[in-house]
Amino acid sequence: MTRVIHTGDTHVGYRQYHSPERRQDFLDAFEAVIDDAIRTDLDAVVHAGDLFHDRRPDLPDLLGVLSALRRLDDAGVPFLAIVGNHEATRGSQWLDLFENLGLAIRLDDEPTVVGDTAFYGLDHVPRSRRDGLDYDFAPPPADADATALVAHGLFTPFPHADWDTEAMLDAASVDFDAVLLGDNHAPDTAQVDGTWVTYCGSTERASADERDARGYSLVTFGDDAVDIRRRSLDTRPFAFVDVELAADEGVERVRERVREHDLSDAVAVVSITGDGEPVTPAAVEDAAVEAGALLARVTDHRAVGGDVTDADPDVDFADPDAAVRERVREMGLSDLGHRLDETVRDDAIAESNVRDRVASAVSDAVADDALDDPSASDAAGETETDGDADGDADADAPDEDQVSMGDFL
Repeated sequence: MTRVIHTGDTHVGYRQYHSPERRQDFLDAFEAVIDDAIRTDLDAVVHAGDLFHDRRPDLPDLLGVLSALRRLDDAGVPFLAIVGNHEATRGSQWLDLFENLGLAIRLDDEPTVVGDTAFYGLDHVPRSRRDGLDYDFAPPPADADATALVAHGLFTPFPHADWDTEAMLDAASVDFDAVLLGDNHAPDTAQVDGTWVTYCGSTERASADERDARGYSLVTFGDDAVDIRRRSLDTRPFAFVDVELAADEGVERVRERVREHDLSDAVAVVSITGDGEPVTPAAVEDAAVEAGALLARVTDHRAVGGDVTDADPDVDFADPDAAVRERVREMGLSDLGHRLDETVRDDAIAESNVRDRVASAVSDAVADDALDDPSASDAAGETETDGDADGDADADAPDEDQVSMGDFL
C-alpha cells in the first residue's frame, strides 16, 4: 500500500489584488500542506504543477519553498513534482534546482517507485505541440503493484478541457491506475476507461469564483484499488456578499449588507446587481475595511455589461487579471504569443525594456524554427541560437510527426 498527498496549483508568489498579505497567504497554504505531510504517516507528497505563480519567483518565495522542502526532507518524505504552465521556462526549471539540492524528484517518463507504486510525470505541454506526443513511458518494475501518471493541463471529462484523456490513456505504453492532475483549480474525480482521473484543486483562492474551501487530496494505492479522499485547508476566509438592489436602493443598502458578514481579516468580494442607484465602489470598500476586512473587491455588474445573469459566466470581473488570463487561454496562442503577452502585461518589467524583451523572444523563436526545420535557416539568416532546452545546440531536432516525451520533460 502507498499513501501520498496529491497537491498542486499552489501558485507561490501570486500577489493577488496587489496585496502583499495575499502573496504570503499562498506560501502559507503550501507550508500547511507540508506540515500536514510531516504529521501524517504517508509515503510522499506529489505536486501536479504550478508550484510557483510565474517563471520568475522572487527571492522570498524561493526561500520559503526551500525551507518547506528542507523540513519535508528532514522528515524523510520525498517530494515528487512536475512543471506547470505558469512556472515553465525555456531551459532548466526551478524544479531542477530543488532536485539538484536533493529536495525533490522531477517525475518524467521513467518510473519513480515509492512504496509499491510507480509514478510518472508529464509536464505541461502547449496545445499546439500535443499532436506529436507518443506517450512512450518506460515499463514499471515487476514489483510495482500500481502505476500513476502526474500531469498538468485541462483534461476531459472536466470543464474547459482541451486535452483528450481517453486518447492519452489509449496511446500510453503504460496502463495507469490513476492520473493525478493539476491546472484546474476545482477538485474533481472521474473514471476514464477504468482509470481514476482526479484534480486536487488549488490550495488558495486564485480568483473570486473559487468559493469552495481549498485543500488537497489523500490518495491511497492498494488492494487493487485507488482511494481518493479530500482534505481541506484553513486558508484566509473570503466573504462573498451578493446584493440585488431594488429601484430605490443604493450604496447604503450595499454597506448594510456588507456589515452583516463577519469580515475579520477576510477578503470581501461584493457583487452588485439589480435596478438600484449607481454605487461608488470606494464607499463600499471603505465600509468593508472598517468592518475588519483585509481588503475588498466590489463589482457592479450593471456597469460591466448588464445583470449578472446576462454576463459571461466564464469571466470573473472581481479579478480582472484572472479574466484576462482566461481570455488569453481561449485565444489558443502559440508559445511565442504567450511569451509576448506575458512580457507586455508584466508590471515588473520596466516599460523601456519591453521592446528589447519582445525582440529577444522573436529572435529566439526564429532560431528554434531553424533548428526544427533546416530549410528555414535561410529565412533565419545568421541569427545565433542558444541551443535546445538542455543547452546542446547540436542536438538532433525531434521528428515533426513523432515527438518524444523526453522533449518536454
